[in-house]
Amino acid sequence: MTAISTQGLSKYYREVKALDGLSMEVPENVVFGFLGPNGAGKTTTVKLLTGFAHPTRGSARVAGEAVSANNLALRSSIGLLPDVPAFYDWMNAREYLRFTAELHQLESRIIAGRIDELLNLVELKRSGNRRIGGYSRGMRQRLGIAQALINQPRVLFMDEPTSALDPVGRREVLDLIKSLKQTATVFMSTHNLNEVEKVCDMVGIINRGKLVTISSVESLQKKYARSLFEMEFIEDPAPFLQTLQEAPWLTEPEIINRNGAQVVIVKAIDVDYARRELPRLISDSGLTLARYELVMPSLEDIFVEILDGEKAK
Repeated sequence: MTAISTQGLSKYYREVKALDGLSMEVPENVVFGFLGPNGAGKTTTVKLLTGFAHPTRGSARVAGEAVSANNLALRSSIGLLPDVPAFYDWMNAREYLRFTAELHQLESRIIAGRIDELLNLVELKRSGNRRIGGYSRGMRQRLGIAQALINQPRVLFMDEPTSALDPVGRREVLDLIKSLKQTATVFMSTHNLNEVEKVCDMVGIINRGKLVTISSVESLQKKYARSLFEMEFIEDPAPFLQTLQEAPWLTEPEIINRNGAQVVIVKAIDVDYARRELPRLISDSGLTLARYELVMPSLEDIFVEILDGEKAK
């Protein structure tokens, strides 16, 4: 099933094409990372998908509902955590969550239990009766997550969800995001590529208002895999270097010292062939293999490579 679907979604501001012909599909129950440099169109996309902006052309469906400002069924099916959540500072957290729940027309009999559940989830239960005006930015971010979840949304939009959190809080929120995909699709816009790599199942990369690629993280890593193999042995690997130099499908073998261990690095001309044949050479060498790895690029490496390719067009 599809949680988010867009067809030619565009938003123009006079001569500026903030979003230009976005067509994509995001399946249900995944964490989807939406990436792009500043000004790429990420925030515009979120505004369009949540009904807070009107498209110049194109259409979108979220949680099975056509996206429009007047579609109340859409509002009841989504949650939104903006980059900097805004609150009524004179309220306390419980009052604010009750206010949000009533806006969503939740049944009175379940509101109190839902508030307790969410305050516990975001670790604000002890601070639930304190005025929000006295909250730190990290506490406000946690409260923002709670309000986004109050209606048990089918699709949750999160803009930089960990931006105000300390390392411990960031880890806890990332664990929470991973668990949310059991009941919802999470659309996460962020600049932190390490976090995306940890929690996202799929990513979409946007640049200059256009979608550059959409793929699973695993598929992207395989597509942009470097042709470098690293091997670490118990014994001295120097004699094995001659064997690698004689293989016509390998090039540039070398030994480097890494944290006191000697690591053999070799580049493959044909990665698939090397995956099949290199283990045979290792076996024939008689050396004891401690580590063997095809170097996979980080999401940051892929992101930079893709954007560099776009600049060259």
